Amino acid sequence: MRAWSVVTPGPVEKNGLRLVEKPLPVPGEDELLVQVRACGVCRTDLHVSEGDLPVRRAGVTPGHEVVGVVAGSGAQVAGFAAGNRVGVAWLRRTDGTCGYCARGAENLCPSSRYTGWDADGGYAEYTTVPAAFAHRLPEAVDDVALAPLLCAGIIGYRALRRAALPPGGRLGLYGFGGSAHLCAQLALAEGATVHVMTRGAAPRQLALGLGAASAQDAYAMPPEPLDSAILFAPVGDLVPVALRALDRGGTLSIAGIHLSDTPPLHYESDLFYEKQIRSVTSNTREDAREFLALAARHGIHATTHTYPLTRADEALRDLKAGRFDGAAVLTNDL
Repeated sequence: MRAWSVVTPGPVEKNGLRLVEKPLPVPGEDELLVQVRACGVCRTDLHVSEGDLPVRRAGVTPGHEVVGVVAGSGAQVAGFAAGNRVGVAWLRRTDGTCGYCARGAENLCPSSRYTGWDADGGYAEYTTVPAAFAHRLPEAVDDVALAPLLCAGIIGYRALRRAALPPGGRLGLYGFGGSAHLCAQLALAEGATVHVMTRGAAPRQLALGLGAASAQDAYAMPPEPLDSAILFAPVGDLVPVALRALDRGGTLSIAGIHLSDTPPLHYESDLFYEKQIRSVTSNTREDAREFLALAARHGIHATTHTYPLTRADEALRDLKAGRFDGAAVLTNDL
């Protein structure tokens, strides 16, 4: 099959991500073989491709927002049939036995493995997924619309819950890409006031069109103090900026898997009055189930820009440069 491979981690402009021939993957005993129909383009794919995240599998195929159909399965798999539509997300496998898994925090499992980082993902004709970590998808929504929900939506949901937003609270979103624009819709549906701080006129216009109360530059102060904030942009310089925008007792949730170094924090202006910083690490399968149900209930939808899978490198370059609002989705033309 044809698949993209991170041959040389580094800047995506230098073509370290290449379209190559790989053997058709063979599913393990507890795994599904999935024919890829669509795959969302996540910022984590960019971090894997550029080496911001350490190499865990040489020549890995990125992609973990996969919508596809079951094309085969291992001997231990039950409950799935050929042709079933499934979603493949970032969290691929946990040990299921450690203390974290036992208390419902499988996202913290030290043995956790991830699609498109530890194992080949969806920038390919086919991929595999443990059946226990495959997501059943609603038939009424098309492939392209579903793909960004499988990571951008799920991680935005977890980040929102980690931000401890009170009912009817004031939420600030720093960065307004694939994850933030889905998170904003959920927060608004649940009664929040949303303020967006982000670079670029197009994302700010999208935010206002979705119902945000304001949209301004990433380093600007919102028009009112915030009860909660979520940092989606992987820019450490924004941590003190967001903290200063919080009201007393506010919480900053940092959503990304990678963040550039943060500058020194000033205790009085940045952290005093019981402000909190919380990180977000992956998600649980329960997060995914809860978010997909809420997305269906509230009509949450991604603003998408499609690229053929043969132009995945271009999509990542455009993501890095901020050339589109919302989310990019690859459709399989291999």
